[in-house]
Amino acid sequence: MAKRWLPFSLLFLGVLSLYSAASADNSGIKKMKMQFRVFEEYTQALYQRYPDIRIEGENFLPLPLYRHIASFLSMFKLALIGLIIIGKDPFALCGMQAPGFWVWSQENKIYACMMVFFFSNMIENQCMSTGAFEITLNDVPVWSKLESGHLPSMQQLVQILENEMKMNVHMDTLPHHRS
Repeated sequence: MAKRWLPFSLLFLGVLSLYSAASADNSGIKKMKMQFRVFEEYTQALYQRYPDIRIEGENFLPLPLYRHIASFLSMFKLALIGLIIIGKDPFALCGMQAPGFWVWSQENKIYACMMVFFFSNMIENQCMSTGAFEITLNDVPVWSKLESGHLPSMQQLVQILENEMKMNVHMDTLPHHRS
C-alpha cells in the first residue's frame, strides 16, 4: 500500500516545494508592492511640494534571529511534509506512541500537508516582515514607524519636514564662532 503512494507522494512534495518557492517570492512581492505603494504616494506628494529634495527608499531587514527562525521553519516544513507523505513515524524512532495529530495526518495526508504548508508560511512571513517606514532628512531621523507604531499622515510629514528645514536654515544663518 505504501509503495503505491510513493510516486504520488514524491510528485506532490516536488510540486508543493516549487509552489512554496514561488509563493514565498510572490508574497514578498505583494508585501513590497503594498509598502512601496505607500512610499510612492508619499514620494509623489513630497516632490510636488519640494521639487529639489532627493528621496530614497530601501528595504529594512528583520533581526537576524527572525531571519534564522524563518529559514529553520522553511526547512522544517519541507521535512515534516516529506515525513507525512512518506508515512514514516518519527515518534516510533524515539520509542514513543504516535500522538493523535500524527495519526490524523497519516489518514488525511493532503489536508495535513496543506495545513503544515500554509501555517508555516504564515509564521515565516510574520518573521520576515518588519513594517519599517523610517524617514530621515540630511541623515537625521525625523520619523520612525518602528518607534511610533504608525505611519505619519501626509500633513504630519509635511509639518515635520518644514520644521526640520526651517531649523536647518536657521542653523545655517547663525554666525560661526571661530576659536
